[in-house]
Amino acid sequence: MISTVVGSFPAEKKEPSSFKDKLLNSFGKYDPFKEAIKECVIAQLDAGVDIISDGQVRGDMLSSFTRYIPGMKLEEGNTVIFSKIRKPTKEISINDLKYAKGVMKDYFNGNIPPEKGIKGIITGPSTIVHSSSIESFYKNKEDAIIDLAYSLKEEVMAIDKKVKPKYIQIDEPFLSTGMVDLKIAKKAIDIVGEDLTVPLAMHVCGNLKNVFEQLANFNVDILDCEFAGNDVNFNVLKDNLFLVNNKKIGFGCLDTSLNEVDSFDKTSELISNGVELLGKDNILLDPDCGLRRAPKDVAFKKLKLMNDIKDKY
Repeated sequence: MISTVVGSFPAEKKEPSSFKDKLLNSFGKYDPFKEAIKECVIAQLDAGVDIISDGQVRGDMLSSFTRYIPGMKLEEGNTVIFSKIRKPTKEISINDLKYAKGVMKDYFNGNIPPEKGIKGIITGPSTIVHSSSIESFYKNKEDAIIDLAYSLKEEVMAIDKKVKPKYIQIDEPFLSTGMVDLKIAKKAIDIVGEDLTVPLAMHVCGNLKNVFEQLANFNVDILDCEFAGNDVNFNVLKDNLFLVNNKKIGFGCLDTSLNEVDSFDKTSELISNGVELLGKDNILLDPDCGLRRAPKDVAFKKLKLMNDIKDKY
C-alpha cells in the first residue's frame, strides 16, 4: 500500500543566516523558501510518506498559479480575470519540484526506492475560476475555465517532461459544491490531462453524495477524496464501487479540519475498512486535505500515524 499527501505542509520563509546566504540576499539572489521546501520534504520522508510533495510553500493554491497567468491579476489578495487567459509567462512549479526531488535523492543516498517519488500538483481550472471574479472579457465562467485549462496544460506538460513525477494531481475542491458545471469541468480535465505520460489524479474534498457518479466518469487514474472528516463519503464510495473499478482511490484517512493528532484506533478502523472494500493495491493513503494550517509537530505526527498503520499491511 502506498501513502502520499494532498500537498501543502506547514512551512515558513527562512531569513538568511549563513554568510553565503546573506551575500546572496544582498544581490537579490537568496531564495527564502528553499530551506522550507527541504524541511517539508525531509519531514514527509521521516514520517514514512512514499509519494511526497514540495510542500507548496510559496503561497495559497490560487495565487501560486494565477500570478503568472496573463489575463489574471491579484488585487488585495484576490484573483481577478480582466482579459483573455493565455499561457503562463513562466514554468511555475518546476524548479521547486526539481529541488524537492534532489533533496529526496540525497535523503536516500542517491537512489530513490522505486516505490517512492514526488508528484506535481496544480490547482484545477474550475476551482480557480470559481474562486475568482470576472471583471471583463468573459461573459460566463465556462469559457474562462476552458481557456484556463489550456493555459494550465502548459505547466502540466512541463512537470511531466522535466520532473518525471510518479503522477500529477489536479486539485478541484469546488467540484463538490454544486456550483460547477461538471460537464465543463470534465472537459477541462480532459484538456489538462491529454498526452500525459504519467497517471493523472484529481483531488475533490467535501461531501460527494450528489456528485460522485459524475466524478467517477472523469478521465483520471486516481480519484482522491476525504473519508475521515466526511464519513458519509465511505458509504457513497461503497454504494458506487462499480463506477470506479478502473481507478485507484486516494483515501483521505486523516481529518485535516482538526489541528490535533487523529485517534489511532479510529484511523486504523477506517483504513481497514478501506482495504477490505478496495484492496490494498487500489488505495493511496493520504490526509483528507492539505496540512498547511496545522502546527508542524502535529502535521508530522498525523503523517507518522498514517504510515505506522500502513506499514502493518
